[in-house]
Amino acid sequence: MAKLVECVPNFSEGNNKEVIDAVAQAISRTLGCVLLDVDAGPSTNRTVYTFVGSPEAVVEGALSAARVAGQLIDMSQHSGEHPRMGALDVCPFVPVRNVSMEECVTCAHIFGQRLAAELGVPVYLYGAAARHENRKALPSIRAGEYEALPEKLAKPEWAPDFGPPTFVPRWGATVTGARTFLIAYNINLLCTKEQAHRIALNIREQGRGPSQPGRLKKVQGIGWYLEEENMAQVSTNLLDFETTPLHTVYEEICRDAQELNLPVVGSQLVGLVPKKAILDAADFYIKKEKLFILEEEQKIRLVVSRLGLDSLSPFHPRERIIEYLVEAGDVGRGLVAKPLGAFVRAVGARSAAPGGGSVSAAAGALGAALGSMVGLMSYGKRQFEDLDSIMRKLVPPFHQAMDELVAMVDADSCAFNSYMEAMKLPKNTPEERERRTAAMQQGLKMAVGVPYGLAEKVNGLWPALKELAQHCNLACKSDIQVGAKMLEAAVFGAYFNVIINLKDITDDKFKLVMSQKVSGLLEEAKQGSAVVLALLEKRVA
Repeated sequence: MAKLVECVPNFSEGNNKEVIDAVAQAISRTLGCVLLDVDAGPSTNRTVYTFVGSPEAVVEGALSAARVAGQLIDMSQHSGEHPRMGALDVCPFVPVRNVSMEECVTCAHIFGQRLAAELGVPVYLYGAAARHENRKALPSIRAGEYEALPEKLAKPEWAPDFGPPTFVPRWGATVTGARTFLIAYNINLLCTKEQAHRIALNIREQGRGPSQPGRLKKVQGIGWYLEEENMAQVSTNLLDFETTPLHTVYEEICRDAQELNLPVVGSQLVGLVPKKAILDAADFYIKKEKLFILEEEQKIRLVVSRLGLDSLSPFHPRERIIEYLVEAGDVGRGLVAKPLGAFVRAVGARSAAPGGGSVSAAAGALGAALGSMVGLMSYGKRQFEDLDSIMRKLVPPFHQAMDELVAMVDADSCAFNSYMEAMKLPKNTPEERERRTAAMQQGLKMAVGVPYGLAEKVNGLWPALKELAQHCNLACKSDIQVGAKMLEAAVFGAYFNVIINLKDITDDKFKLVMSQKVSGLLEEAKQGSAVVLALLEKRVA
């Protein structure tokens, strides 16, 4: 799959529609860039743009937008609730797919250098791209904001990374860098700006200073007032949503608000959000409230309800979750996006991939899907009411494995293609031959790793399938029998794919270990399938 970088430039204009649209058009017209979201804030007087493309394309898109901003935005006339120091205030590059953080650092360096050279403005590097320890955190660079720049730029320790150390009144200064996915998340309160800021100081990592740190790691926060909504917000940036997730921020702010007798009236996501952040919040509320929800769409709906994400404007998941937007704009969406007939024809074509590995993954996904179906057909009906607690436990593993095994359909094909690409590398010099051989060996190990992971994933389902066979609705007996054989066939296919790729690997220790392991997984699958079928035969309708 193609390399994909997200770029999220923040421009200091949130009210003038002509300017906002002109910047958006500059991005959209850049070859290879797909504009996903434009989020303008009147009170903050700031617009956050989100677009994706190849590393080279997003640099060009950001430069195109900056050129327009340089003509249309005058920082000497700017005011707004959000901290800022430039017309293009901050421009981070974020790895999305098949891209390393180092490649995004390179994007930031190239962008910063070219921006400074073309527009003659000071540019600072932050995050993973920072060259100085004290510039890793954005707030430290932006301290004092635009108004402090004339004095700041005169200090040697604050000389910009690119461009002149001189104050440019119309522009200010720009910060660019590379980071993991940042979530801009605001919680709505019916209170004053000061009360909201008090809560922000309690929860943000920086707290009130070194002697009074806040409670939540990797969280920035500030309190402000939205005149257009007649309410305050605790505005936060989640720098690492896996360290401090969305629901934790919401629940902690609710706790502080309750202690102050302040009402929380929903929350707001600014820009886009990774699907995992929403699903992690769903899992939290499902566990907390002892709910039984499997479908992704329903989990997202639960989070929208619990966090009040539609309190200020409708929350449309297809427009706000980055994976959905990327999928919608992705022309080559892979095998799993094809209709069944097209997938079968792709397998039957005169091409090495997709082949047995992808078919094995599809078989495993169908086996897991049948397990899920049988569980659900044994749940939620009066006649099976005594099985509800059992099915609530048994169905989720099948449902999760079903999705993960579907993803392996493409993963197997991609792994084999990486080997085929390595074979095409030049081999004219000893160095080229050495690089080609190393790449081919790495490709083969990847081609072994995917089917091996498939076999492990499938074998993790046998305990649940055995229990399901003992309790399920017997009207579904044939479905679970087919499911068992599909899962067994998936492991057979994985075994054969591992063995055939091992023969050309030169690492003898790796070959021996993998051969022994995959043989053990095959035996486990044979026994698991046999036990499930035997258990079903013992049951009488």
